[in-house]
Amino acid sequence: MAENRRAQGGTSRWLVIMAKEPRAGAVKTRLARDIGTVAATQFYRHSLRTLLARLTGSRRWRCVLAVTPDTALTSPIWPADVSLLPQGHGDLGARLQRVFDCLPPGPVVVIGTDIPEIAPRHIAQAFGRLGSYDAVLGPATDGGYWLVGLRRRPRTRTIFSGVRWSSAHTLEDTLANLAGARVAMLERLEDADDAASHRRLAGAGARVISP
Repeated sequence: MAENRRAQGGTSRWLVIMAKEPRAGAVKTRLARDIGTVAATQFYRHSLRTLLARLTGSRRWRCVLAVTPDTALTSPIWPADVSLLPQGHGDLGARLQRVFDCLPPGPVVVIGTDIPEIAPRHIAQAFGRLGSYDAVLGPATDGGYWLVGLRRRPRTRTIFSGVRWSSAHTLEDTLANLAGARVAMLERLEDADDAASHRRLAGAGARVISP
């Protein structure tokens, strides 16, 4: 963790945004196959900037950026007023679990940067659900999810073991790991991961489609 930008404090609501350093060829690779690497990287950069501007100013939660690769902690791309965490090594499940395990007390909601329609109301709804549910999930149209949150009380659950990531089974597998827990579901949103979804979201007026 960057020493001068450490996530500290007592019990809080923690919003964690999982972000990749926006380098050409390292982000939005599926979208890049359809619209080109330069356009896909520009889309990711703009999406990341807009999402941070939209979500980091709220006093209702504390925002943390979990970045990858870990060497990107010192990149000037990140806002100076946002705490940073390294995602660390392992598959997505290992990196997500590490986030839930390492933060100070309080409910944690984690999102990525691929859903242009995420708004503050979605985050507020997620934290609201965690007042009475053990977990909250925001399903995506591709079988995955755009948000996952845990109440982390009385314990932090381990929910990502054996999940088939980037597949139609991602949400199903995670729900299986949450058997016996009280799980709330948010609305279904779409990931801009190929040219067709990019066009649909643009037609629907999503605010992060292009610079």
